[in-house]
Amino acid sequence: MSVFPSSFDQFYGNRHAVESLRSSIAAGRLPHSLIVAGPRGAGKFTLALLLTMALECERQPREIAVDARSLASFCGTCRNCTRIAESAALDERVEEAVAAREEMRDADKKDTRVLVQTHPDVLILPPDPPQLLIKLGQVRTLIDRAHYVPTEAPAKVFIITSSSFMKEAANSLLKTLEEPPASAHIILLTENVSELLPTIRSRCAISRLGALPMKDMEALLAERRPEISPKERTLLARLSEGAAGRALQFDLAAYVTARTDALIFVRNAMQAGDHSPLFRMTETYRAGAEGQTKTTHLLRALASILEDILLLHSGAENIRNIDIAAELRQFAESFSFEWIEAAVHGLDGVQSGMRRNLLRNVSLDAYAAAMEGAGR
Repeated sequence: MSVFPSSFDQFYGNRHAVESLRSSIAAGRLPHSLIVAGPRGAGKFTLALLLTMALECERQPREIAVDARSLASFCGTCRNCTRIAESAALDERVEEAVAAREEMRDADKKDTRVLVQTHPDVLILPPDPPQLLIKLGQVRTLIDRAHYVPTEAPAKVFIITSSSFMKEAANSLLKTLEEPPASAHIILLTENVSELLPTIRSRCAISRLGALPMKDMEALLAERRPEISPKERTLLARLSEGAAGRALQFDLAAYVTARTDALIFVRNAMQAGDHSPLFRMTETYRAGAEGQTKTTHLLRALASILEDILLLHSGAENIRNIDIAAELRQFAESFSFEWIEAAVHGLDGVQSGMRRNLLRNVSLDAYAAAMEGAGR
């Protein structure tokens, strides 16, 4: 489990992007409407909180960069910093908000949106369960509160943690993004900028976080996860795709377990015959929250395997699952491009079915049958 950084020095990678934002805060020029883009696990939310702490810190410490720029920092101990840092465990805060909503009367639940607020001037908008979208009610709260002056800090800060907007919510945000109040900053986090409406993109400054090089990832893992062997470290660096946050929290044992099940699908498609290992495996994917988590891990592992097979089929060698490279090469030589394409499209269908609450084991059996019947 990763630990929330106590300084910007502990935020790994993307030094130029981070220093540019810190310099903007020190100069009083942080954009009021800002998009922070980067892959899952790159540290977008962590960086947003660090920037917020630098903006709101009671002591306003400054550091000097190598090019003599003044860089905003934070003390980490003042009342503003400590309360903002409480939002770092975002999943826990969201669970608390959902639990509080469940305790309400049915008439009130419908109009109550999930929000996270550990500081009176910092509001976080996560995707609202169960649809996991940024909803109109959340954005309306942002718009309303943005026009109030801050009560305990220099500025109001709003962090929208996902680009998965309901259409009405996205459209309602446009005017505030274009003309934000002088004391308000809106930070929008996204894995893919193109998922946002062009009208949103045009109203915001954009800061992009890139993946860390594999050498830096392995050095980070050696420092922060010394219990992992060098061989596992290399595998984990590739599986996390250069995203430091993902690597530090990656449960390698759980992934390997899910991948073992995922490989049964591919082997079943290649070796028609006895399907009992497949059926025994899919029978364990039952209903309930535990089954949902297990299915999610399985589908992610299967997607990773299919992507590696496609890479090897096209002659590339930069696969992620390097510890099973020999078997993946065998798959790439056995299956046609048409089979791989059909398997990927079929996986999309399974994921869609899961969102519609279809029976998991039945959906997985149907997918296996389709994979076996696809052209090689």
